[in-house]
Amino acid sequence: MLRVNRSTYYKHFSSPESARAKQDKLIKTYILTLHGKYKKRLGVYKLTLLLQREYGLKIGQTRVRRLVKEMNLPKISSRKLPTHSAKSESGDLHNLLNRNFNPDVPNRVWGSDITYLKVGSKWHYLCVIIDLFSRKVISWRLSDKPDAALVIETFRKAYRSRKCPQGLMFHSDRGSQYTCAAFRKLLDELNVVQSFSGKGCPFDNAVVEAFFKFLKAEVTNRKTYSCLTDLQISLFEYIDGFYNAKRPHSAINFLSPRDFEFKFFSSL
Repeated sequence: MLRVNRSTYYKHFSSPESARAKQDKLIKTYILTLHGKYKKRLGVYKLTLLLQREYGLKIGQTRVRRLVKEMNLPKISSRKLPTHSAKSESGDLHNLLNRNFNPDVPNRVWGSDITYLKVGSKWHYLCVIIDLFSRKVISWRLSDKPDAALVIETFRKAYRSRKCPQGLMFHSDRGSQYTCAAFRKLLDELNVVQSFSGKGCPFDNAVVEAFFKFLKAEVTNRKTYSCLTDLQISLFEYIDGFYNAKRPHSAINFLSPRDFEFKFFSSL
């Protein structure tokens, strides 16, 4: 339809990634690190200077501007952080991920969400954090309250277990647990860049939504739990014993998340 030669079409998709494209991906990691480290206060000019000073990269502002635009990084906002929820404002909640669910390295983008599970006649709430690179659940926590404390403790657990990564983006929906001042302050202190799904758009957080779908279809919808301990054991067996360790995932060449990460680190 586009009058492109068949050989050109297949060459485009089969050719190895160029050295410049690989370098662009590395530079984006550095830019994201600087963006968080300097509290989202840097323009293209200062980013270019700091890339040279801190990473020894001598590149032009035009290239940096292009990469920043591709990453959809927002300009600094003078608005105060919301104290409760996102209902009163929207300009401060940017979707930086923009459905780019396949980062090239671990600990570049984490996704998170909360779902509810029933124990007897009472609801409990499960918060998970997934590394989008490997689709691995790197932290999960149950609580009887879907509050900010649940999200904060789940994040702290993930951050410690992954050795305090730099250049990290954290993506979630616009729930009050993620938009509250306490959680956003924590991410700012750790130089983590925060990204939000569009309002009422679960597809923007499709990886975590898909995990919850698998979890309920393969485990929790098949059982009735009489006590919290039974649910905790069931989740541990599924998440740590099956999903992370054995379940083949189509997005990572039908490897399990654990095997996919092992293969990546073995190749370094």
